[in-house]
Amino acid sequence: MGIRELKPTTPGNRFATRPDFADITTDSPEKSLTVALRKSGGRNNRGRITMRRRGGGYRRRYRIIDFKRNKFDIPAKVATIEYDPNRSAYIALLHYVDGEKRYIIAPTGLKIGDEVISGKNVDLKTGNCLSLKNIPAGMSVHNVELIPGKGGQIVRSAGALARVMSHDEGFVILKLPSGEVRMIPENCMATLGQVGNRTHNRVVSGKAGRSRWLGRRPKVRGVAMNPVDHPMGGGEGKSSGGRHPVSPTGVKSKGFKTRKKNKKSNDLIVKRRK
Repeated sequence: MGIRELKPTTPGNRFATRPDFADITTDSPEKSLTVALRKSGGRNNRGRITMRRRGGGYRRRYRIIDFKRNKFDIPAKVATIEYDPNRSAYIALLHYVDGEKRYIIAPTGLKIGDEVISGKNVDLKTGNCLSLKNIPAGMSVHNVELIPGKGGQIVRSAGALARVMSHDEGFVILKLPSGEVRMIPENCMATLGQVGNRTHNRVVSGKAGRSRWLGRRPKVRGVAMNPVDHPMGGGEGKSSGGRHPVSPTGVKSKGFKTRKKNKKSNDLIVKRRK
């Protein structure tokens, strides 16, 4: 799990870096756990662009990930560690003793041949999944549920981890990667350890073409557009916009809070990330 620098054979490669994929053990996924991934290019069912700057990109197949880890008390062995084009983290293929195969997010330190299990009274070992109430304070977790039985929703990206702070009357207090301190119901499941591929944030694209491979199209400034296309467009010569920065629909784009005030889960936030 390291970073390799490309030889400066072109201007785009001069400062570019790439993962060395040292942890990857195979380059072909388990076909039974993949499905076709159809792209919309940011268009809705009427053909209108509702999500800007989407399109192109290399063709992918979606890997079906087991975020629920609901195969309790059945051990599984790690068969492969694989690259997943749909997420920043690597994934691990598990072979259960009853013959079933499933993908999970690969934590740091997980290797081929390691045994993992999920359940109520399992060992506190990296890759094992259990309820938050059975995880002592100070331990690192990832793939954390917000609603019991729904499956992990937070702390799933490369290098992410949440810290168990304390237990309090049916809730467990977690410190999330953003710095937010939040209460989670103690019956929610979480996986022990830190998500792998920790060096992901050190990768330097080096060129705009790599963003196109990932399906990201260019971002054009609003002040460079015409008035028909953006509230900040138009003007003779170069202009600074003449108003606070907004989106094409007029919503303020710097510092304007879009989170609902009366959101029920606000009561579970002990300390905000800011």
